[in-house]
Amino acid sequence: MNRAHLFSANLGFLWTNLTLPEAIRAAAKTGFGAVECHMPYAYSASDIKAVLEETGLPMISLNTRIGVNGIADLGVAAKPGREQEARSYIDEAIAYAVTINCANISVVAGRTGNTIEAEKVYRENLTYASKQAALVGKTIFIEPLNTNIAIDYHLTTVEHGMATIDAIGANNIKLMVDCFHTYTMQGNLMDVFKRCIDYVGHIQVSSYPNRDEPIDGEIDYHKLISGVQRLGYNGLFGAEYTPKGDIYAGLTWLEQW
Repeated sequence: MNRAHLFSANLGFLWTNLTLPEAIRAAAKTGFGAVECHMPYAYSASDIKAVLEETGLPMISLNTRIGVNGIADLGVAAKPGREQEARSYIDEAIAYAVTINCANISVVAGRTGNTIEAEKVYRENLTYASKQAALVGKTIFIEPLNTNIAIDYHLTTVEHGMATIDAIGANNIKLMVDCFHTYTMQGNLMDVFKRCIDYVGHIQVSSYPNRDEPIDGEIDYHKLISGVQRLGYNGLFGAEYTPKGDIYAGLTWLEQW
């Protein structure tokens, strides 16, 4: 199998000049093994299902909506007083995932300042999400973000994510670890993965500090990928990066795989 199939194209970052159906087709033509996206809701689930079947690519994850205030919210799952809104987004995302046969839903927490009350609400909403997802065989992802980009975001470390998952006690909640965010917050990624590998459902890659193609900078992905595979991770690696220039010229990094 083409080793490039280890990678999923994140269509929130790649081919953003194209419609989502055309971006899926572009990813298929360039050797990615899957696609993932942020919020596909501007497109009917039936249309996205059709293009996924056409290309043979699975969509492996999608996000819940980030809230009526957009980037100022950056999610609502941990926001006190907005439980109804959060659960409506969870229901919507799960239903969409069922239609397109997407295995995972990332529930976006929001900017809360990480208060005790916010964590209580977060756990209650994630408990709801895990139960609803379990009914249809889906997994819930939670993703730590770095506070340089996501000021006041609720979830910022893998340890916080692990503690939240442990407190809920559901086996279908996993960490989505974006290497850029986690390296920013916690440094040595192999040390981090050694602590959290049993909780990891998905890993995303980009360079550091520029967050472009994952071929240079401070993170050696050849070492990291082989390292996490030795720890037992057998999933895909999401290419969530901003191309330096022409996206197709930049995709030469895939040839290394």
